Amino acid sequence: MAVRPPEQRFLDPAVLARIGSLELRARTIVEGFLSGLHRSPLKGFSVEFAEYRQYLPGDDLSTMDWKVYARTDRHYVKKFEEETNLRGYLVLDVSASMTYGSGAMTKLEYGSCLAASLAYLMKRQRDAAGLVTFDDRILEFTAPSIRPGHLRAILVTLDRLTAGRQTETGRPLHQLADAIGKRGLVVLISDLLDDPARVIEGLKHFRFRGSDVLVFHVLDHAERTFPFERPVRFRDLETGDEVLAAPHMVRERYLAELETLTSTYRRELALAGIDYTLLDTSEPLDAALLSYLAVRGRRQ
Repeated sequence: MAVRPPEQRFLDPAVLARIGSLELRARTIVEGFLSGLHRSPLKGFSVEFAEYRQYLPGDDLSTMDWKVYARTDRHYVKKFEEETNLRGYLVLDVSASMTYGSGAMTKLEYGSCLAASLAYLMKRQRDAAGLVTFDDRILEFTAPSIRPGHLRAILVTLDRLTAGRQTETGRPLHQLADAIGKRGLVVLISDLLDDPARVIEGLKHFRFRGSDVLVFHVLDHAERTFPFERPVRFRDLETGDEVLAAPHMVRERYLAELETLTSTYRRELALAGIDYTLLDTSEPLDAALLSYLAVRGRRQ
């Protein structure tokens, strides 16, 4: 098994759970991730993405950064703030089902860490980050901004989250799509435990309005593997309904239904031009951050 570099071990949810401050978690995640990119063989990702872009014919030669050229043998010019005008909307599901957790973090804690890390990363890119939380309706709306102190406001909101009610993802997505005045990047963080047809239609609404969409499908490790052995009483966190089941009798059908659900999202969202990433709460966040950078890079 490959050994993770020391700075990247902080991407592990089990380690992050022991860091008390969400702000510190976000900074630790992003700095560790970017530090790892220094050594990464992946091309197209660089910690310089916030400050530089590749030289284009007609650019003012006075903006050329010769130090970067000396290190990379490539021509880059310094970017100015007005050139990085992406408006990012971090849309976080806080419905009751997100409070489930069998490991170090619940889905809601994991999703909050991801949202905080993306907000921190957007700030480094001089992009405007906004935050939206929802259950069956929009609960919090913080408009995208690059003002000083804005990141702090987002982190405070995430740190004070309380679980909401039942999920009805489609309705708040349609409401938000209608409310967004400018094209941007919409990042949905949710367990997507809802009617896939309504969720997909809500996400297509953003595409119709001209926004790019990135979906992070967050599931607990136990939800993905169904490791239960003895008879278990399962309780629906949103309705309170309970059912007693023998795991060996329902495991195969449960896993088949889950595969159908994730395959439906993956296939239908791809057809709509929407990026989809399935995340396991027991796994590090670097895959999510790489997915974000890939989508962000296509906009430049």
